[in-house]
Amino acid sequence: MVIAVLNQKGGVGKTTTVINLGSYLAKSGKRVVVVDADPQGNATSGLGIDKMNIPFTVYDGLLRKKTAQDILTITAHTNITLMPANAHLAGAEIELASVHGREFALKELLQGVLADYVLIDCPPSLGLLTINALCAADTVLIPVQTEYYALEGISQLLQIVQKIQATSNPKLSILGVLMTMYDQRTSLSKQVQDELQKHFGDLLFKTVIPRNVRLAEAPSHGLPISDYDKWSKGARSYKALAKETIARTGGK
Repeated sequence: MVIAVLNQKGGVGKTTTVINLGSYLAKSGKRVVVVDADPQGNATSGLGIDKMNIPFTVYDGLLRKKTAQDILTITAHTNITLMPANAHLAGAEIELASVHGREFALKELLQGVLADYVLIDCPPSLGLLTINALCAADTVLIPVQTEYYALEGISQLLQIVQKIQATSNPKLSILGVLMTMYDQRTSLSKQVQDELQKHFGDLLFKTVIPRNVRLAEAPSHGLPISDYDKWSKGARSYKALAKETIARTGGK
């Protein structure tokens, strides 16, 4: 099951979700591959890998210089392997532009990768890297920050998903919309939740990710929240999200 974690807005919790959902899927016995498709490389460093000291990255795979097996990097976390990224990946958008079948480069790279779940951390844009992720994915998880402008841009994102469904990846579906940075002390968060529920119905995950200091601290230590503070609210939420994800994907 290949899941693209996507929202063209930055700062909504994409990388946090990839790392922590991946961690709890792995702890439930699933084999997980994290694909860092963001030139910022935050998923790479968030899993404890020095992004400036890796021999090969997703960039090398997209340009067909290296295979997935060359790129896959063992992490310190049982059942999680990583396709790392760093700033070099920014050049892939330009270099792939003239390549035939450029939108399928990531799909080709992932052929033969053995995992129960492949989680793709997408960049905060709707460029060629994101299109590659959508062409490679089975389904899309959309994190949405519970703030005033939460729904802004979602319609554009859904249009892109529909376009990819129609032209390049007919099996693509939406796994769900995930509320992040939820603050139960504010009426705004509840208003946004009601609005999202009205728009998305059953597509809205029951699990809600709270605004949580421990979640924010964990990446600076190169650890998922399950290893940094497994008793925190953030940890309990991502554990619940992993269970809900397994249920929604039929345990595949």
